[in-house]
Amino acid sequence: MHNYKELNVWKRSINLAVKVYKLSQKFPSDERFGLTSQIRRCAVSVPSNIAEGAGRRTNGEFVNFLGISHGSICELETQLYIGFELEYIGADQLEEISLEVTEIQKMLYSLIIKFEK
Repeated sequence: MHNYKELNVWKRSINLAVKVYKLSQKFPSDERFGLTSQIRRCAVSVPSNIAEGAGRRTNGEFVNFLGISHGSICELETQLYIGFELEYIGADQLEEISLEVTEIQKMLYSLIIKFEK
């Protein structure tokens, strides 16, 4: 088992989820069950899967959940771009959050490589 609370990628993905929640509060109310819900689920999925994988018994299981987290953050990035195209997110907001998404993607990938060895 790994202590996920000590992982910087988990801490940063928690912060990202909070940012996504705040950002999506400004989406139109008719998106509550659409893009708003989906984007929030993806954001929460990233740190949740890191934590769940860390609680598993083997490194292989941990890597599997890190892969799920990586997929979720890629899905989140896609949804952020959709939000931008729908003009729910401004260019500056998208750029700022995209930088954080990219950093977390890199961190997850590095962690996957580390534990696959």
